[in-house]
Amino acid sequence: MRARDLAEPYPSVGVGDDALTAARLLAEERLPAVLVLDGHGMPGAILPASQLVRLLVPNYVLEDPALAAVIDEAHADRLCQALTGRTVGEVLPKQAAAPPVADADDTAVEVAALMATSRSPLIAVVEHAADRRHGTDHLLGVITASRLLERLLATA
Repeated sequence: MRARDLAEPYPSVGVGDDALTAARLLAEERLPAVLVLDGHGMPGAILPASQLVRLLVPNYVLEDPALAAVIDEAHADRLCQALTGRTVGEVLPKQAAAPPVADADDTAVEVAALMATSRSPLIAVVEHAADRRHGTDHLLGVITASRLLERLLATA
């Protein structure tokens, strides 16, 4: 089984897209993360849902979690305003690493090793152009940790 066989379409956003829209996508689809594409449609970063949740929590609560108990529901309902008017690029972690990328011909074990060492819930799968000078790489899709586990467990 090759990475190209495991790759599936997966929701993605661009760095210039609205952060609140990305948060809604993560929530509605119940995704652990979303793939962020660069200007060429290639994997640029992974935006974990936990990163957006962290941005919703006021700094004073992050510094002293006991203060979370004193926030009333009216204030809690306004937490998402922290994302209003911001782009995906603005909410990415400052040192956001490039997402792990598997070659289309990588085996399932190679993908598993990449996922394990990168500690990423998503692996982008790219088919590289045969002629690097004139061709362009092509994003085939994403392999999620749950999809990879499903495939590996099917052989057990």
